[in-house]
Amino acid sequence: MNDTVYLAYDYPVLGAFLTALWVFLWVLWIFLLFRIVADLLRDDTLGGWAKAGWLVFVLVLPFLGVFVYVCVRGAGMGRREAHHSKAHQQEIDEYIRKTAGSGSGGSADELAKLAEMKSSGHLTEEEFQRAKQKILS
Repeated sequence: MNDTVYLAYDYPVLGAFLTALWVFLWVLWIFLLFRIVADLLRDDTLGGWAKAGWLVFVLVLPFLGVFVYVCVRGAGMGRREAHHSKAHQQEIDEYIRKTAGSGSGGSADELAKLAEMKSSGHLTEEEFQRAKQKILS
C-alpha cells in the first residue's frame, strides 16, 4: 500500500507562479485571437475573399497567422477600432437627440421654425397661435 502524503511542498511556489504565468499567457492569447478576428470581420476595406483568406490563415496556423496579421495590418487596428467607436458613439448620440427631442430644446426649435414660417408668410397669425399652443401644451 502506498502511504504517500502529498503536501504543499510537492508543488513549490515557483511551480505555482509558472502555472499562473501560463494561464495568463493563454488568456492573453485567446483575447488577442478574438480581437484579431473581430478586427478582420469589421474591416470595410477588405473584400469577402480577403477576409476569408485571413480568417483561414489565422485559424489554421494560429501562431504564425496572428504574428503575420499583427505585422501586416496591426498599425491600422487602432484606427479601425477608434473609427468604429466613434461611429457607434454618433449613433447613440443621434438616438438620444431623437428620443429626447420632445423636451424643452425640441419645443424651442419648433417655435423658432414656426416663427420663421410666419415671417415668411406661410402661416397666418391664427395658424401660428394654434401651432404654438399645441407645442407649448
